[in-house]
Amino acid sequence: RVAVLEDGKLEEFQVEYPSEERIVGSIFKGRIQNLENELQAAFVDIGTGKNAFLHYWDMVPDDALRLESENGGSSKGKKGSRGTSKRNRLSNEQIKKRFPVGSEIVVQVTKASIGTKGPRVTASLSIPGRYLVLMPGSKLMGVSRKIDDSKEYQRLRKILARLPVPKGVGLIMRTAGSGARKTSFVRDFRALVNIWEEVQQGMSEKQAPCCLYREADLVERVVRDWLVEDVERVVVDSKERFEQIREIVARISRRARSRIQLYEGDLPIFEHFDVERQFEEASRRKVILKSGGCIIFDETEALTAVDVNTGRHKGAKNQEEALFEVNLEAVEEVARQLRLRNLGGLIVLDLIDMRQKRHQNSVYKRIKASLKRDRARTNVLPISQLGLLEMTRQRQERSILSTMFVECPYCSGSGSVRSAMGLSADLQRQLAAVLRKLKKARDDVKLQIIVHPTVLDRLRKEDEHLLVGLQEKFQVHLSFRAESSIHLEDFSIVNIETSELLYRSMNG
Repeated sequence: RVAVLEDGKLEEFQVEYPSEERIVGSIFKGRIQNLENELQAAFVDIGTGKNAFLHYWDMVPDDALRLESENGGSSKGKKGSRGTSKRNRLSNEQIKKRFPVGSEIVVQVTKASIGTKGPRVTASLSIPGRYLVLMPGSKLMGVSRKIDDSKEYQRLRKILARLPVPKGVGLIMRTAGSGARKTSFVRDFRALVNIWEEVQQGMSEKQAPCCLYREADLVERVVRDWLVEDVERVVVDSKERFEQIREIVARISRRARSRIQLYEGDLPIFEHFDVERQFEEASRRKVILKSGGCIIFDETEALTAVDVNTGRHKGAKNQEEALFEVNLEAVEEVARQLRLRNLGGLIVLDLIDMRQKRHQNSVYKRIKASLKRDRARTNVLPISQLGLLEMTRQRQERSILSTMFVECPYCSGSGSVRSAMGLSADLQRQLAAVLRKLKKARDDVKLQIIVHPTVLDRLRKEDEHLLVGLQEKFQVHLSFRAESSIHLEDFSIVNIETSELLYRSMNG
């Protein structure tokens, strides 16, 4: 587990389980299993169990989509290099001829398997380093747009122009390269070229399906992507990982080794730095804001809904200003929560209604600014007339909460179970149906009804007269037994004399 703290506040959180193989970013040599023209996609066997999903327009590398930087932003490259989308560039017949079923293709995983869906892949490859991103099959040479300083931008362009880039390979300078020495870029470049040469060797020698390049584990990614100049220290509670990180950092900068510290305290490291409590608060459905307002998160199959409420907010002199303040604070917290929870896909914020256009524009600008630090690509639309703010966030893997929690066995993820009153009514209907059948067959029937204690409490206190009425009507003897181990919504009707199960509900 890795947490990023700023002034003691949890800003980012990542979890990686050793028992679960992480394939996002890895490169595979796969075999095309089938082509689906209606879906405009191919399904590729990459050896991971589930066939990977490959869009037709992702089957051929394209420089036009290389302008997106390593962190989901854009990069400065050749003028006019954005180009047009690859969609529909190749017809179905051209795809079938170029990539027949059974043929081999080299792809990179962009999205992990989620639910029943297999991984998403692309033929546009990229191999990230500390300061550079190598892009085989591309001609793009650029610098991350997140580097705003014009002098630094020009310096990096000169360094980029002098690197001996192989033919047919593109290169982008990452944001972390700002201020780095030329020797650092040369060292990083050589390492990336060596990786690409190993991939090429695997492409010619290995049989599909197979893995040609494995993305770095969480420890290496922390050093590569997160250990930037404004990070004061990295604290590790494992001696083995401490030595591993120091060894990796030494290749980048000997001075940076002093920022790696070994934690040897008595408390668990996340408790010592108050990470555990903060993450627990952040993982709740309802998040309380400092002002007294609150935001509520609901994850669904189609989208994530975020509701903003004023709660107990007290601050501004008039109501309009109060609502504006809550919305400003809420969108900042939402941007943080999206990173912490690793939420992706379509996200809809139901903001508190604001009448003034200037307030709406300020809230829109605030969330755009708050999302700049997000490593995932985001796209935000202006607030609609209904007060909704719609956005998308790049989804590469399952959300952190979905990996740490399982669906509730009682409510199956719905968040609610049937009431005792509803279950009592259902039990009475089924009991009456069973009694009608038994009455035709024989007399003197003794039945036992097994229910959850919560339901039995309802039967005794409020519905006893109805059950007595059933006994008298059908001339039977009814007894009830509470069983705490059964599902709340489950109940059974048993013939005491024959031990025959006459009915069992399917609610649970």
